[in-house]
Amino acid sequence: MFSIEEIKASESRIKTGADFPKFIKKIKEMGVVRNDVYVSTGLSVYFDNDDYSVQTSPDEYPPSLVINDESSADKLQHALQVHQRGETDYYTFCKQAADAGVEKWIIDLIEMTCTYLDTSQNELVKEKIQLA
Repeated sequence: MFSIEEIKASESRIKTGADFPKFIKKIKEMGVVRNDVYVSTGLSVYFDNDDYSVQTSPDEYPPSLVINDESSADKLQHALQVHQRGETDYYTFCKQAADAGVEKWIIDLIEMTCTYLDTSQNELVKEKIQLA
């Protein structure tokens, strides 16, 4: 079982999207099987196989990002590409995701996918996660 302190320590090591694969590897080793991230508030919920969960929220997250009613997979793809090259920080990516209409993303550590959903829970983008 993982602790909130372990999760926060792992989160603190993420500076850009380029750090994401190392983060995923670390939380998977801890026993996390799913991570739901809510863009408007920054709330992140981590689950294990037994539905044990912990929740975190970034300290410096902007006060409630507004999610665009019109979702755009193209805008999201562009934001992802820039972020994964390490050109944006987490907060900038979250603002861009909100502008692209992303309400939340779900990281599935069994399937090794990250799925971005709009406010109607429609899938905008589903990526395969590659570990570092």
